[in-house]
Order: sequence, then C-alpha cells, then structure tokens
Amino acid sequence: MSRGDIEQAITGAHRRLEDLLQRASQGEEELELLKEAIAELSISLEETQVLAEELHQQNEELLATRHQMEAERQRYQDLFNFAPDGYLVTDAAGIIQEANHAAAQLFKVRPSYLIGKPLSVFVQQTERQKFRQLLLQLQHQGQIRGEELAIFHHEGRINFPAELNGLAIWDGEGKIRTLRWQIRDISERLQTEQKIREQAALLDITTDAIIVKDLHNQILYWNKGAEKLYGWQAQEVQGKNAWELLSQDNPYHLAAILKTVVERGSWQGELCRCQKNGQEIIIASRWTLMRDAAGKPKSILTVDTDITEKKQLETQLLRTQRMESLGTLASGIAHDLNNILTPIMTVAQLLPLKHLHLDESSQQMLKLMETNAKRGADLVNQILSFTRGTEGKRTIVQLSHLIEDIQQIAQQTFPKSIEISINIAADLGNVIGDRTQLHQVLMNLAVNARDAMLDGGKLHISASNLFIDENYARMHIGAKVGSYILIVVTDTGVGIRPEIIERIFDPFFTTKELGQGTGLGLSTVIGIINNHGGFVEVFSEVGVGSQFHVYLPRGEGSFSQLEDEMEMPTGQGELILVVDDEVAITQITKTTLEIHNYKVLTAHNGIEALALYTHHKDEIKLVLMDIMMPSMAGGTAICTLQIINPEVQIIAMSGLATAEALTQATGTYIQGFLPKPFTANELLHSVQAILAPEKERV
Repeated sequence: MSRGDIEQAITGAHRRLEDLLQRASQGEEELELLKEAIAELSISLEETQVLAEELHQQNEELLATRHQMEAERQRYQDLFNFAPDGYLVTDAAGIIQEANHAAAQLFKVRPSYLIGKPLSVFVQQTERQKFRQLLLQLQHQGQIRGEELAIFHHEGRINFPAELNGLAIWDGEGKIRTLRWQIRDISERLQTEQKIREQAALLDITTDAIIVKDLHNQILYWNKGAEKLYGWQAQEVQGKNAWELLSQDNPYHLAAILKTVVERGSWQGELCRCQKNGQEIIIASRWTLMRDAAGKPKSILTVDTDITEKKQLETQLLRTQRMESLGTLASGIAHDLNNILTPIMTVAQLLPLKHLHLDESSQQMLKLMETNAKRGADLVNQILSFTRGTEGKRTIVQLSHLIEDIQQIAQQTFPKSIEISINIAADLGNVIGDRTQLHQVLMNLAVNARDAMLDGGKLHISASNLFIDENYARMHIGAKVGSYILIVVTDTGVGIRPEIIERIFDPFFTTKELGQGTGLGLSTVIGIINNHGGFVEVFSEVGVGSQFHVYLPRGEGSFSQLEDEMEMPTGQGELILVVDDEVAITQITKTTLEIHNYKVLTAHNGIEALALYTHHKDEIKLVLMDIMMPSMAGGTAICTLQIINPEVQIIAMSGLATAEALTQATGTYIQGFLPKPFTANELLHSVQAILAPEKERV
C-alpha cells in the first residue's frame, strides 16, 4: 500500500466521524448515533490494522533490499580489491579516489597512500604529456583501450611498462562523475614479444627452409630460408598446396610420410624437391606434428636442408673408393704381368743384335713378338693408370698437338658418316704430364664417341683456358682454385642412361657386347686425369648425345723436345749385382748386360743379395734391386746395403711403385729407378746414367 492510499483512508474516517457529530448536534437519537459511531470506529480500526500489516511488510522488504544492496556492494568491493589487475577510480581531473590492492602492489605502497594523489605523478616524466592527452581523450570519448605508458616512482624503485584502459562514468546531468582506470604490468609480455621477435629473426637468418603447413598441406608459414632455397617469396606461396608446389616424389610416398607424422609425431628423411626455376635438389627434411591446446593435431612444421652438394660429393667419394679397391686387386695382377713381359721385350731386342744374319722372316717374327709385348705392356699400364701406382715421365705437353693428332687419326680410321671437328683456343696453355697417357685419354674418349654413333653423327673436340674459383672447387673432389685447361669431347650419339651414368667410370664396366670392349676405357681416363691433378665430368641425355669435360691443371713453361738416344751404350767391364725373384728377368738382364760389356752377379732374394755383396763389396759398382721379393723385400735389402756401404749405387726395379713413392715409403735414397717392363735400351741407359763419369753422362 502506498502513502496516498493511507492518507485517503484516514481522510475518509475523519469525514465519517464529522458527519456523526453533525447529526448528534441536530438531535438525532443518541442510541442510533452511538451504534453507528461504534461501527465506524470498528471499520477504522480494521483499516488501521490492515495498514499496519502492510507497513510492516513493506519495512521487511525494505530491510531485505538494504541487506542485499550491502552484500552487492561488498561483493563489488571484494572484486575491486582482489582483482589481478590494478584498478583506480579518479575524479574528472585524475585525482585518485579509490585504489584496489593490486594497484597498491604495483606501486609498492598502501592503498591509502594513493588516495588524493594525481595519477600523473606515477607516470614517467617523459610520458606525462601523453598521459594528459589520454586524459582528455577519455573525458571526450568516454574510453581508452590498450595504451602503453611507463610507470615510474620513488626514484626508479617503481619502474615498469604498463597497459592502460579507461572508462568514464557520467551522472544524470551528463557530467563526469568518476573515471575508472585499469593498469596492467606488461613487462613479461614485452619480454616474450621481444623473444618472439628474436626467434623470428633467427628463423629468417637460418639457411634452412622452415615451413608450416596445415593438415591439408596448405602453406601457413614460409621463412626467408625457404625463399632463398626454393625461389618463391612468402606472399607467392601463402595458402598453396606444398606437395603440388615443391614435390617431385611419388604422392603415395608423401601420403605415407604424412600418415607416419600423424601417428608417431615426427618423420625425417631425404626428398627430391623442385625450385622455382625448375631445378631439382635433394633435401634432408624433418617433419614435426604441432598440436593445439586440446592436444589435437593442428599443423606440420618442416625443416628442409639442401644436401645436393653433399650427395654429389658422396657419389664422387664412393666412386673413388670403388676405384681404389679395384686398383689394389689390379696392381697384383699387373706386377706378375710386368715380370712376364720384361724378358720377352728384352729378348726380342737382343736376338737381332746377337744373331746378325737372321733371315727376314725371323726378324719379322721377332718384331711381331716385340710389338705384341709392348701392346701387353700398354694394357698393363692401362690397368694401373686409374690408380696412383704407375706414373710416366712428366714433361711440358702441348695439348693442341695432341688434339690435332687425334683428329687426324679419327678422320683416317672412323666411319665417313661421322663428322669430326675441333676448336682450340689460340692462347691455349700447356700442361705438365705424360704425353702418352694424355694421348690415350683423348683416344679413349674419341673411340667411345665413335661407338655411340653407329648411324653416324658429329664428334667435336674443343680446348680452352679456364679459371676455377673457390665455390666451384668446393663442389668437386679433386678440384682446386687455379688455372685449368678444359677439354670438351661432344658426340651426338645414343647418350647414357641415368641409372648407369654413375658406374661408367668403374673398371671393367661396359655396355658393349661381349668381345667388343674391356670396360677399362673410361676408368683409365679418370685414373690418368686424377694422377695429373685434374678431374672429369660427364653430361648426357638419351637420344641427344654426351659431353665429357676433362679438367687439367695448367702448367707454366715452354715446350721443349727431347732427343731420344737410339744407340745402346756399352760398359767398361763393371761388375753389377742383379737381384730379382723372377729367374727369367735375372737371366735376360744378365745376358743383356754381358753382351754390352758388363760383368754380372745374380741373386733371387734379399738374403742372397746381402751375402754376395758382402763377399764382393769392393768389386760391385752397381746393384739392380727388385722391390717385391720373398724372404727379404727389396726395400729392407736396400736399407741393409746402405748400412754396409753408405756409398753403394742402387737402381730399384718395380712394376708398381715410382721412385718418389719408393723413397717416401722406405725412407731411403736410391740413385736410379727402372720401371717394369723395360726394354734393353732403357736398361742400358739407366745403368750408364749411374756408372758413367759426370762428363760422359747425357
């Protein structure tokens, strides 16, 4: 019941009582009036009782509302005081009226200390102008959000970056009643953001390609390393399918990788990728599954490293190792062959000298024997040339002359359906090497080109000067920075299949039919070129042809021609000790020396040689010593002889080692070296070079 209802009830009761009094003054019967008065009073009492009950009920409701309001206010105060962020209430001018506990903790004071102070005194001096602008903005616009200010107080004891949010509260008349401020310390957030920026910078600095894809292979992130590796900018690939953009691999293989990542959380291996320019590269790829806060798969992080150069070097290294292992096997065979060929070659030369009246047929047969023995020796040298066991005489070689010689031979012997041309740089430099071996390299490459063009074609040989820089040298085993001669042999033949191109340099590997090739041609080429400090590259396309690039270090100096001495020198009765475990070699060597006025003692191992030398030390002028022998090796025997007589003259003989390699291996110095197989002429000239007086030496 409202206040108006109560006043209306009281007014009605007064009116009725006044009416009764008026009637009583007019002389109406007292009894009737008393009854009516009593009745009226009863009604008034009842109404008053009802009013009293309603008033009591309203008082109860008001009291409950008051308690509720007090509880709500207490809850608000608790929320205000115990909020994790600092809250301040100021007037329109920014004077603090209220402050919660979090704000007091931020400023490291009691809440009461803040009351009545301007908020601006807690702002860094250099940013107070900004704060005044924010205050005006809040007064006019009603709110500010996400503004950053530096809080500074107590001479720097309070110093932190803060995020500021503000809200204006107006009264009923449209005037600002209070300003409410939220202050949050963002030191950790800024540190985290800085760390993220640093990590992002590291992701961009790294040379690895870092890519984030969703589970449908759509690219979400593409760092600077990916831009450099693959060639596409980040904006070009955003949202594109990574498999369609990059992959050259089987899609089923990629699907299997994705399944492994989802099931196990990671995968790593090698993949073939395609760059923007179309070039294929090999990468080492690591895939990691990224999950959301609920632990569900969200995306895939991949880190790709370019290993193309590494794989190329590994291929070259494996090829080198295969050749070294096969070279070890071939060396043993070549040693025995050299021992067999030496007496044959020497006998073929000595018999015409010893029997001057041989008929023409016998002389032709001896010449045929000598020629075939030399061919056998060439075959042995071919076997050994892909190792570092045999090296010929090194001189200054004019490659232009060699190429012209190959052109002449090819034009005379190759089918007329093959067109042969050469292109030699006018200022082409020279190389230091074995002319015979380099001639063999060019001849082998030309013959291979001929065999690849059964239906005719073009053979072109070019030579030019080239400088190899550090970047190119890094990618090729055996290459060094410096000047090179580049020889390119090009054919328009059938080409080489990709699956066998890495095996073509292996010894005894051939694609020709049985009886048409030994499989030593290209292994000989690469062996000779490696021994000359160079390297070989091959490029081929099936149905188009092949190109062999031969790189040889350029040598300094001018070309000079040496005159061969065809006349066999003779001795003056000097005593020579010949030591070899092969009886045929000791016999033919002894015969050759004796025919040419030398005296000879023979021994078949190192122990016999030491015994003979001890008895004839004063008479023996020279020792011819084989290096590989049973009982006592030649190197050990040489060392022992030099202990017995430091002035002993020694010529070492070997079908495998060189003079330099022998000296390095044994640590001894020898006066001469005679490689097997040798002719009578080579034997006699080697002996004369040691025994003849200095003035008589050539």
